[in-house]
Amino acid sequence: MAGFLSRRLANYLVLCVLATFLAYALASMTFRPLDALSQRQPPPPPSTIEAKRLELHLDQPIPVRFATWAQGVIHGDFGHTVLSAPIIDELGRRVGISLRLFLLGTIIGVVLGVLLGVAAAIKQYKIFDHVSTFLSFLILSTPVFVIGTLLKVAWLPVNQAAGTQLLAFNGEATTGFTGGFGEILVDRIQHLVLPTISIALGLIAYYSRYQRNAMLDVLGSDFLRTAQAKGLTRRKALFTHGLRTALIPMATLFAFGFGLLVTGGVFTERIFGWFGMGDWLIVGVQTQDANIIATVTLFIAVMVLISGWLSDVIYAALDPRVRVR
Repeated sequence: MAGFLSRRLANYLVLCVLATFLAYALASMTFRPLDALSQRQPPPPPSTIEAKRLELHLDQPIPVRFATWAQGVIHGDFGHTVLSAPIIDELGRRVGISLRLFLLGTIIGVVLGVLLGVAAAIKQYKIFDHVSTFLSFLILSTPVFVIGTLLKVAWLPVNQAAGTQLLAFNGEATTGFTGGFGEILVDRIQHLVLPTISIALGLIAYYSRYQRNAMLDVLGSDFLRTAQAKGLTRRKALFTHGLRTALIPMATLFAFGFGLLVTGGVFTERIFGWFGMGDWLIVGVQTQDANIIATVTLFIAVMVLISGWLSDVIYAALDPRVRVR
């Protein structure tokens, strides 16, 4: 199994480099970072514009510029923004913000989505199945920014009735808030709850539909009947053998879903004022900064790499045929 996982990891590393290069090349070909400088009033002298062009290495071919940037990344230097700010200073803060939000939302979404899908499959065509199906499709058909806005609107009367801010709507922490560890932790949780629910609701609806179908495929299988014939109760046979088999096709879906959630969470970050990697991607486009785009793309690629590799581990752990092969 170690050889299988090592080969998969090598493939993902190659895809990381390729994805980052394509994003950097596309951004470099379409962005005009000097336009904002040249359009100032009064316009700066040509020597200033030329100095900025050399500073951004715009005089070099795109492959050479990417190679220079990639070499710096290996040594922990992600370059500078168009405004000459070191990217590494902003990177750590934004990565922490995004991971704090998306990891918790993904874990809640996966766990509850699996449980809801399994329960719906076991109670197929009963009231629980119909209600969960209706609510899942309702959530899936509602845009993320609408769900986030509705959560804020729905909770506002609760805060007003309580006479205090039980849950916060904007930012990942209260600006300028000071206190002990416990007070800071409570403040962070108050800001975390609503955006986490916004993310988790969509994932619960999404994964529950797939898990329901995967579970239905194994409910009438021969190996479940054999397990029951050998003395296992139906409940134990379902969760010991049925659920394990039904989770095999879901492993890849769980893993890659997290990597793509980082970009899909742009709306959630914007609505709740969380300035993470998704928000930074928009900033990079607005400022026409290829280095920011490449850095965000590399982060997403690494998340997909880690998620994909973990899905292979889960897949190999669930399916003994992979380990034997």
